[in-house]
Amino acid sequence: MSTVTVIVGAGQAGCDLATALRQHGYAGRIVLIGEEDAPPYRRPPLSKTYLSGDTAEEALYIRPRAAYDKQDIELRTGVRVTAIDRAAHTVTLGNDESIRYDKLALTTGGRPRRLPLAGADKPNVHYVRTLADINRLREQFRPGRRLVIIGGGYIGLEAASVGIKKELQVTLVEALPRLLARVTGPELSGYYDGVHRRHGVDIRLGAGVEALEGGERVESVVLQDGTRLPADLVIVGIGLVPNTELAEQAGLEVDNGIVVDLYAQTSDPDIVAAGDCTNHDNGFLGRRVRLESVPNASEQARVAAASICGKRVPHAGVPWFWSDQYDLKLQMVGLSQGHDRVVIRGSMEADSFAAFYLKDGVVIAVDTVNRPQDFMLGKKMVAARLVVDPAALADESVALKSLAA
Repeated sequence: MSTVTVIVGAGQAGCDLATALRQHGYAGRIVLIGEEDAPPYRRPPLSKTYLSGDTAEEALYIRPRAAYDKQDIELRTGVRVTAIDRAAHTVTLGNDESIRYDKLALTTGGRPRRLPLAGADKPNVHYVRTLADINRLREQFRPGRRLVIIGGGYIGLEAASVGIKKELQVTLVEALPRLLARVTGPELSGYYDGVHRRHGVDIRLGAGVEALEGGERVESVVLQDGTRLPADLVIVGIGLVPNTELAEQAGLEVDNGIVVDLYAQTSDPDIVAAGDCTNHDNGFLGRRVRLESVPNASEQARVAAASICGKRVPHAGVPWFWSDQYDLKLQMVGLSQGHDRVVIRGSMEADSFAAFYLKDGVVIAVDTVNRPQDFMLGKKMVAARLVVDPAALADESVALKSLAA
């Protein structure tokens, strides 16, 4: 009898894991199960070009449906897994169907953190995670409408840039003292604050939300200082909650995500996990971390596939991320937390620069705006843990390539 691998979650990690299994020569049955009706698709464009209407739905698909048939991958969409029986090696679906597995992969992703206020479920309050979310939201993006965005992270800022492009009146509310506070340093926060204000976004920092007022729809967002912001629609972008319920119910170790080791292995030898839902050992960082990014999901999926095939490939990738706002391409590599010095190369005023984050002289992270070559060299520097001369790093007459060698 051939072996069976069931993959629960048909996002980036699930799709890449299924593909990687075949690339490793896995000849058994592969069942890829997703709750959404659409085939696996790329989520990053949802808050960017798909929201703006510049990208069609089919262009988001990671692979055409025919590709799954070609590789003999059973793609089951619009189906929910309700339970895992580890002893019986089965998963139960929402229609009470049961599927036996030899190996199980959990790539369940995450869901938007909900605003814990009355009225947060009204029809003009939107979250950004799925195609269905954006299809509902796009209908409301009409010129002149008053959009209030709660949350000054990537999702909020990307939505703000699309709102401005679509000629909405945009107000963004952030509870912390600066934008992007959880992911970057004050220099980049200040830069993006200026960018959005120049484009017409009304930014309120250090502003907590007290209430959502209105009848059937939210009509105003009330801040903790009593300010009332009129709203025709509201977008909430305050973080992601990992989908760990299935793992918890099955008795797997969970701690801010499904706990996995360097090889994407859970506390059960026959179950791996990958992507946004995991709290993983990262060989490069030398510590546990939960990352929400496509590159991490893809690499961890490949690691998980190797483990299923009996190969030991540790997860040791350098974290990297990107964001598109207006005509600015932000690319980030490494994690800047704990840095003791920032070196700016280029010009913030000209919207072309790189911020290098150093700790004890070592480059631990790089943020670049409209500098793809600097980003690629920055990845090498971070991966190599290079010690650099800050003065040379800031001096554009010194070729960055020579410093990265």
